[in-house]
Amino acid sequence: MQKQTIPPRRRRKYTQQQRDQALADAETLGTCAAARKHGMPESTVSRWRGEQRSSPPTSKPTPTSKPTPSSPTTTNSPKKRKVAKHYTPSQIAEAVEYAHTHGVTKASEDLGPSRFSIYAWMRKAEAASKDSDSDSESTPTSEPSTSEPTSEPIEAQRDAEILEEYARNPGLGPSQIRNQLRRKSIKVSVQTVRRVMESVGYRPPKVERTKHDKRFEAVRPNHMWHLDFVQRYINRASVFTLILIDDHSRYVVGHGVDDAERADMVISTFVDAVARHGKPEMVMHDRGAAFWSWRGISRFTALLAELGIDQIVAEHKEHNGKVESFNGNLHKELFDQHRFLDVTQMAKRLASHLNWYNHVRTHHALGGLLVPADRYFGRADEVLARIEAGVGPTDDPLAMRERRLSLFSITSCAGEIEISLMGQRLSLALPSPR
Repeated sequence: MQKQTIPPRRRRKYTQQQRDQALADAETLGTCAAARKHGMPESTVSRWRGEQRSSPPTSKPTPTSKPTPSSPTTTNSPKKRKVAKHYTPSQIAEAVEYAHTHGVTKASEDLGPSRFSIYAWMRKAEAASKDSDSDSESTPTSEPSTSEPTSEPIEAQRDAEILEEYARNPGLGPSQIRNQLRRKSIKVSVQTVRRVMESVGYRPPKVERTKHDKRFEAVRPNHMWHLDFVQRYINRASVFTLILIDDHSRYVVGHGVDDAERADMVISTFVDAVARHGKPEMVMHDRGAAFWSWRGISRFTALLAELGIDQIVAEHKEHNGKVESFNGNLHKELFDQHRFLDVTQMAKRLASHLNWYNHVRTHHALGGLLVPADRYFGRADEVLARIEAGVGPTDDPLAMRERRLSLFSITSCAGEIEISLMGQRLSLALPSPR
């Protein structure tokens, strides 16, 4: 069977007279009706009307120059070129001054010039101010320059403060450096901090993040403590660090260092933390051998039962995520930044780092401006007010006499009223209010 070939479709050509008639009917009948009347595509008639609107008006042709049907003419007419708008020197000066105050985008929307034109005018004004400054230095008798000071000294000071904070805490990222500066009443964007840090060799780490929509947070300090171990090798010696962190404030209430996960170290560290900060209402940990026993009752479980503290075993690591996240930051900010000669040196450095974490390092989960001690000791409102006023929080460590702990609380759980005194729960068989 021989394959049939389809001849190529030829483009139709129209005379100037046909075009004028179609355009005249399109003005009265519309584009679609005029195209159907003359048997033309609607797109062709629409294109002719667009060219007619954009083309400048021309004089009517004389009878001698009228084209004949046998001589078709081209339908493409030159488009009207957009004429650039000229601005006076006073308008340019007004636009530059307005852009310095309200921003380039706002000046473009309110005054009319494009952003590219405003940027070009600002560069010219800056270059002219530099030339005038150099001329005034070379000729002392000339009049003083009235131009505004450039932003270079301010930007240099800003970059120096960013680099100083980054050199002091090399384990922090751009957003964390930004928060540290905001706590000192220094406002700067994350993009600027990242650009300055990258200029000195910072490279963002590749971190795989898993999104989650479930979030839990304790309602008060000492409502729940999280416990977990961090393992690290110090000169081929395995070291285990125990971390006790408060769920509500992310405050590290205690820590311990040992060469293995031992129940003795867990019990001694927990007892010391309770003596300093009071008893928590409940604790959460994984199924580590130092916390949990599959046969019988572990020593730590017996201690919690004696103190009247609830024990929760995390079935998934996400349940104990606050201390897991802290452990990751501890590796990045401490262990990866320093090299320790022995365990004693590591323990001293760890204690100093945890004190800095509690009282100096801002936390994203606390809004980016507060440190764990602000929320744990109940001074968050005071610190935020000082930051809002531009004063900044005080550098003095919080005195123990200034602690604010919940000594007495009454809650209702499953229809039963519970009274807590100094972290000790007193269950009373009282009827719930109806």
